[in-house]
Amino acid sequence: MTDQAVATGGNELSQDAGRPATTEAQFLGRARELKELLVDMERAGLDTISGRKAPRARVLLIAGRPGYGRTALAEQLARQVAHRYRDGVLRARLSEPDGTPVPTERTARELLTALGVPTPAGADEDELGQTVREALADRRVLLLLDDAVAADQVDALLPDTPQCLVVAVSGGPLTGIADVRPCTLGGLDTKAALELLNRYTGSVRITVDPSAAERLVEECAGQPAALVLAGGWLAAHPQAAVADLAKQLRTAGGEGTPLARVFRLSYAALPGAAQRMLRLLSLAPAGLVDPHTASALAGCSLETARAALDDATALGFLRGAGSPGPQYEVPGCLQPLLRTLAENQDRPAELQLARARMLERTVRLLQSCRATTETDSPQAREKLAALPRALRFPSPRAAEEWLRSRQPALLACARLAVADGELDTLARRLMAALVRAMVAHFGTQAAAPELYGIHRLVLDIAERRELPREQAAALLNLADLDAQTGRTAQALARYRTALDAARAANDPYATGRATESVGGAHQELGDYDRAADWYGRALALRLARDERADAARLYGRIATVHTYAGRYGEAQRNWRAAIAAHRRNGDVAAHARALSELARVQEYAGRPEESLHTCHEAVEWARRAEDARLQAALRIRLADTLERLGDPAAARLHRGVAERMLGEGRQENQSAPRQDANAYEIRGTSSED
Repeated sequence: MTDQAVATGGNELSQDAGRPATTEAQFLGRARELKELLVDMERAGLDTISGRKAPRARVLLIAGRPGYGRTALAEQLARQVAHRYRDGVLRARLSEPDGTPVPTERTARELLTALGVPTPAGADEDELGQTVREALADRRVLLLLDDAVAADQVDALLPDTPQCLVVAVSGGPLTGIADVRPCTLGGLDTKAALELLNRYTGSVRITVDPSAAERLVEECAGQPAALVLAGGWLAAHPQAAVADLAKQLRTAGGEGTPLARVFRLSYAALPGAAQRMLRLLSLAPAGLVDPHTASALAGCSLETARAALDDATALGFLRGAGSPGPQYEVPGCLQPLLRTLAENQDRPAELQLARARMLERTVRLLQSCRATTETDSPQAREKLAALPRALRFPSPRAAEEWLRSRQPALLACARLAVADGELDTLARRLMAALVRAMVAHFGTQAAAPELYGIHRLVLDIAERRELPREQAAALLNLADLDAQTGRTAQALARYRTALDAARAANDPYATGRATESVGGAHQELGDYDRAADWYGRALALRLARDERADAARLYGRIATVHTYAGRYGEAQRNWRAAIAAHRRNGDVAAHARALSELARVQEYAGRPEESLHTCHEAVEWARRAEDARLQAALRIRLADTLERLGDPAAARLHRGVAERMLGEGRQENQSAPRQDANAYEIRGTSSED
């Protein structure tokens, strides 16, 4: 067999404990395969041979079954050639741990986030794929696409520039992508395999019986994942000879693959509690585990979970996930083996209970994560004090780092909770807590792409469970995000559906908000007649419920669309209604702004004297409201009107006052302390916080 290799988890014999100790990852062999890939990088493509410039990036394919070191080889290649790509290495995983393809939409968002490119909330797969290609058009990037299931996943993200390189990892050929030759991996050669075992057992146990060590490599078929488990077993049994393990594997016969045989032997040697923990880790979202997840799944203490995860990593059942904090990953090749064990040895009710514990723990962590930002809130401090110390974060910064590093696992947790279908109440609480935590730490705009996906999950639950109130809330949130990103027609359709759901739920808040939002969508589309009609319906609802502040605001919205339509008489009538309502409500600032808008409409209508009088009145109300910026804007408008009326001296006077007020305002802003801009309030998708 040729010179081949594997990137180990860096487990090697500890000098004092006789147990594997985690060290820096190392790579073994694979010299021939690496050479082939490097040669393939330089090989002239079919376009070049034909005298044409290559239209797209070169694709290098590393093919093989899971557990044979495909990703390790891809990462080693990336390390060797990364210096050629000034804009760095991007990584994306194209399938879930259970083999389900990851939607291209999600992969594209992850890549755009890594590139620092804004991603519009709700954009579809084609739009996002095009955005990725445009973002890479002027960059020199190595794109590593792991666990590709089909060629179209790679093709959708393939940069339209030969300056980039794509390294794809797959189980087989990617038919449909031109000019790709796979580098197919088999097992490790004997030398590399023995060196891998040596990292776990030490050199003495290998050199004392080299024939037994070679037989063990044969029993493992040179598969890196199987050898890692075999090395972990030997490290955990320092008194056992290598020949003992080789004999036990040979006695197991042809029952399953070499990996399955080694896995069963290593698993059988574990205590019962450790076996149960491993089985339940197959439920971890996206195969990502931290001590809190393991503790909740197994129903044990955090300290016990930490020790169990460290032990499982030392034995080769887990590997470090490479993110801040103690986070681990269940290798994809072991996922089906663990899942089968869980299905066969644990009752469905026990598995469901484990999922429920995991979701409940995640909800509480998210609540703590959000409450940590509310340092001025007595209620938040009280809520934090009631939580166990293990669930609290030492600072808002620590909470944000946790949220950012765990975001992929948290989003996967939300998707799994919805797909489960039996834990919808917990799923709704989880998503409400996740939305609030992300808004608190990142802000509504920055979190919008992820929020869009969460609201769609909430909508799935609401439709499945026939919950019209939650359906209306999710649709309103989705429509708002659609409207913010310019998809007004789609937003209008969702607002109309939300209105139907709100009426079915007899929810006056959602009904009023949806009715007004339908009017806003029509206004954005330029259909001012329909906008005025829907605003009028929303106004009637507010008046019927004696919601005076909202009614006053809606008079202004109706006046605005009449202004856009050139119906200045209707606009003035509604602004006067708004002014009267604000006066009754005692809202001085809103009263001043409404007078300002009435003056504007009067000027549009060709009544400058009336506009001048109204503007003077607005200045007085703005002074009472202590709104210097509005006063300055009104003074400038007065100056413009006076100039048109032939009084330049008075115009200069007002303009000078405005300039002094604006200058003073700029000085105050420069000396004022910065305010926290991360204070947003949203309507939740659940009544629970």
